[in-house]
Amino acid sequence: MSPRFSTSADVSNSDSALEAVFQWFREADPDGSRFARVFRQTFDQLYDGQRTGRYRWDQLFKTEKTHYGTLIEINLQREFKFEDGDVMDYKIAGHEIDCKYSASGQWMLPPESLDHLILASVANDQLSSWSIGIVRATPENRNAGQNRDHKGSLSAVGKSRIRWLFKDAPMQPNILLQLPVHHVTQIFSPNSGQGRVNELFRLATDMRISRNIVATVAQQSDFMKRVRASGGARTILRPEGYLILGGDYAGQKAVAKALGTAVPEAGEVVSVRVGPIDHKIENSVELDGITWHRVGPDEASEIPAPLVPGQ
Repeated sequence: MSPRFSTSADVSNSDSALEAVFQWFREADPDGSRFARVFRQTFDQLYDGQRTGRYRWDQLFKTEKTHYGTLIEINLQREFKFEDGDVMDYKIAGHEIDCKYSASGQWMLPPESLDHLILASVANDQLSSWSIGIVRATPENRNAGQNRDHKGSLSAVGKSRIRWLFKDAPMQPNILLQLPVHHVTQIFSPNSGQGRVNELFRLATDMRISRNIVATVAQQSDFMKRVRASGGARTILRPEGYLILGGDYAGQKAVAKALGTAVPEAGEVVSVRVGPIDHKIENSVELDGITWHRVGPDEASEIPAPLVPGQ
């Protein structure tokens, strides 16, 4: 379900600058898809899974976690083409605004941000969720700073006055955080990249698998070669009844929809195990003159999976 702009009336509309920035975002990203993409890409950028095999927040060093806020600031500017601010990070709709991220929702505000607008965000990869909103760093919205740089946190009153653009909105899930731990261990067990990708598609069935997940598991520069036919997982797993359907092909998306499995988006694949059936039922598809339906991992598969459009 697509996120929607908040209609919360936590703050007065008397702040014309805040309202102008809010309306700018309403027009720039009405369904939140651009924000969601930036948060997902920033997690993946920080994990750097293709080189490191990392996919969890707790695998990062403390300094790397701190760096997420810097990357979000940069990546949002790249996505939305914000002007540089004269005194704050950005200038949006003609107004200065400071970008602040906190993994815990405890935003720290430097003295120079006082009375300026704040673009405050938080995200959780485990929950596949993110939130972003706007608030003004007035004295009553900010706790006085006690440390050497006099940074103060956004107060409870300030938090209640955030004008949420999106609250607890979804982003593309990190499937390695959704699978059982023993399945993830099994996926990473083989020594070869091809072996790990094969296990990924055996165990992560009926799930949208992003290119980044494949790269993290393969840990090779030619990671998509491990998916394709002609020696990749599509060829290796076909005798076991697995179809690997890509979101870049309309015909393969149609097969996924007919089978009742997850439908991949562009740049994604979905692994689904199928078997023949002698009559048409709901969630079945006819390919190569045979009707196929989804089967479980423990069901016998004596007939190789069919070829699909674009394969």
